[in-house]
Amino acid sequence: MSETHSHLWPGVPLALGSAALFGATPPLSKLLLDAVNPFMLAGLLYLGAGVGLALYRLLRGKQAAAGEAQLAARDIPWLALAIGMGGIVAPVLLMFGLSLNTASSSALLLNLEGLATMAIAWLVYRENVDRRLLFGAFAILAGAVLLSWDGGGVAFNPGALLVAGACLAWGLDNNFTRRISATDPVVIAMLKGLVAGAANIGLALAAGASFPAVSIVAATAAVGFLGIGVSLVMFILALRHLGTARTGAYYSLAPFIGALLAIAMLGDTVTLKLAIAGLLMGVGLWLHLSERHDHEHDHEALEHEHSHVHDEHHQHHHDGPVSEPHSHWHRHAPMRHRHPHYPDLHHRHGHG
Repeated sequence: MSETHSHLWPGVPLALGSAALFGATPPLSKLLLDAVNPFMLAGLLYLGAGVGLALYRLLRGKQAAAGEAQLAARDIPWLALAIGMGGIVAPVLLMFGLSLNTASSSALLLNLEGLATMAIAWLVYRENVDRRLLFGAFAILAGAVLLSWDGGGVAFNPGALLVAGACLAWGLDNNFTRRISATDPVVIAMLKGLVAGAANIGLALAAGASFPAVSIVAATAAVGFLGIGVSLVMFILALRHLGTARTGAYYSLAPFIGALLAIAMLGDTVTLKLAIAGLLMGVGLWLHLSERHDHEHDHEALEHEHSHVHDEHHQHHHDGPVSEPHSHWHRHAPMRHRHPHYPDLHHRHGHG
């Protein structure tokens, strides 16, 4: 891969892959809704993600532990905040919000998650943003809003505030997860899935829902493993390479991917609204892919642990041969250089 485009790899494919898997979840879930209560379905999807990743982690064992940094005591508060916001607070707010608000209004408001994710990353964590990136992000978000618009508007009522609150909680979840994205993404996604799954199933049972047939549970778990579990692992890896704002923008493409799959799988018709939304998202995607953030920058001395190979930023020695990628505590000496980069683990510097 050329030096010009090397900064796109692997963060951008990971973010787009995450969006594609998550975008496939709604049309696949729609096939299951006739047999499963919607709240129970959400719980089983998340639980399927958590259990599937737990089995994967168990099968890989020491090999997985050697290749990734493991959660440490300093990471637990951020993990707890991420799980609490994204796995408990957001679903509860959303469920109560949906019960008090119209479906069309709620669908429009759910696009606030992408906006909240990017706003927090830019305003709180000071991720770099320029005019091209801003226009691209809002073109993608505009396409997502158009897809979820059915001719009505946003109803300003307590239900709408609760749905907006759920989006804010998910935005916080994404930014809290960024703080621990250097650690094993499978473990993070596994814990999120198990907690969110248990919480949603508990709420469904409390509301009077019951478990569906075993075959339906298995099918739902499989969809959840890929559409939520694997998707979340890829999302966390993308956070590691791109930062939160850019990952959130790419992830906002999920509704368009879902709409295309619904056309292919469920026979939905191609509409003018879908075409215009696709054009907006295409422009936004092009603006992001053509971004080239390139300037001379300083790296201060840094010590941390994460999965890495011995590239330009990792010039340290080992006593004996090692396989790559690998993870261990290592030190970065101060250096100054210039190359295209994103706000990844090694480029979270300020800009004048």
